[in-house]
Amino acid sequence: MISNINFDGYMIALGVGALMRKLALQLKHRKVVEQEGDVYVVKTLSTFRNYTLSFRLDEEFPEFTKGLDERHCKSLVSWEGSRLVCVQQGEKKDRGWAHWIEDNLLHLELYCEGQVCKQVFKKNV
Repeated sequence: MISNINFDGYMIALGVGALMRKLALQLKHRKVVEQEGDVYVVKTLSTFRNYTLSFRLDEEFPEFTKGLDERHCKSLVSWEGSRLVCVQQGEKKDRGWAHWIEDNLLHLELYCEGQVCKQVFKKNV
């Protein structure tokens, strides 16, 4: 991760407590995006906690955001142009994310209830 803008505001919108937010802000996350047949796997890795999400495009699935904000939601991931976009329906309104590659960097926007976090990752060689 080379930049992380408004992560605290995003976590506040999710209802993440102050201690967990403070810890999360200190971490340098890594992203791994893989495709195995028609299944996509997105891994968020850190020294503290890892989160793995597996899905098929355009198929709604139940998601439990274990280790994040500990919520159950229904998620749907699809391509919108060159962006991989996820809409999450559950307790929080207007929640989801988008990944895309631009200038050889992986961009991620996380959004929830009006808060937007923008993260950028560089490729490890």
